[in-house]
Amino acid sequence: MERKHASDYPQELLDLFNRYVHGEVDRRGFMDGAKKFAIGGLTAAAIFESLRPNYAWAQQVPKDDGRIKTESATVASPQGNGSIKGYLARPANAAGKLPGVLVIHENRGLNPYIEDVARRLAVANFIAFAPDGLTSVGGYPGDDEKGAALFGPVDKPKMTEDFIASARWLRARTDCTGKIGAVGFCFGGGIVNTLAVRLGADLSAGVPFYGAQPSAEDAAKIKAPLLLHYASLDTRITGGWPAYEAALKANHATYTAYIYEGANHGFHNDTTPRYDEAAAKLAWQRTLDFFNKYLR
Repeated sequence: MERKHASDYPQELLDLFNRYVHGEVDRRGFMDGAKKFAIGGLTAAAIFESLRPNYAWAQQVPKDDGRIKTESATVASPQGNGSIKGYLARPANAAGKLPGVLVIHENRGLNPYIEDVARRLAVANFIAFAPDGLTSVGGYPGDDEKGAALFGPVDKPKMTEDFIASARWLRARTDCTGKIGAVGFCFGGGIVNTLAVRLGADLSAGVPFYGAQPSAEDAAKIKAPLLLHYASLDTRITGGWPAYEAALKANHATYTAYIYEGANHGFHNDTTPRYDEAAAKLAWQRTLDFFNKYLR
């Protein structure tokens, strides 16, 4: 399928799809709203298909790349769902211990895009672990629509504990220096903010991409330096930034924030038309620079 870009769609349609992705409208609601854009032989169903993820687009680092080694790992999570599985990626020929980075997925589970992000970090000489928050319901089902359906019923406080257990497991690994960062996208961006609140100084760097913000009371507990990425067209999430920034300032926290002009929510995800190549590449380079500064 030919790659589509955000500029190929009316912003109103992208906003509608964003609402669908976050459960504010169901599939039928999206189809009804998309009908007015179905012109020239195009159907609402075809529009929907064109906006869905295409995982062939996301592979920047092949699964069998000789520079890295990958495996599945299971982490004990007694405070959460008992255990959580995840995808571990690290350099194939590491000399000595390395810093770790936890990679937190969107509200779809551990899909191929997030696995590729973990491999990108391994190529950059980090130990990356991407836990699957859907472990307790059988794991990511191989399809984002099904993943979204499974996401709803999962006990969210227990899932949060699973991610915290994953971070502590990564930090305690014998091949890890004990310095860990966390990067997350959408739902995962919100979890990175939560990890910063919950882990205190045990988290050495946090990078939330368009993540929901904690309360001012919780923000006061943050010790880790933060690099925050927001999209200017993502009013739902970016609208919460001014209050969060005020709380971080009051707490004398170390943070840097960027709002990417003309970018949509999900702009780093290179499997959908919301991907913004310029913003994504710039945000990712800033992310690697940030982790290299605070984790090495």
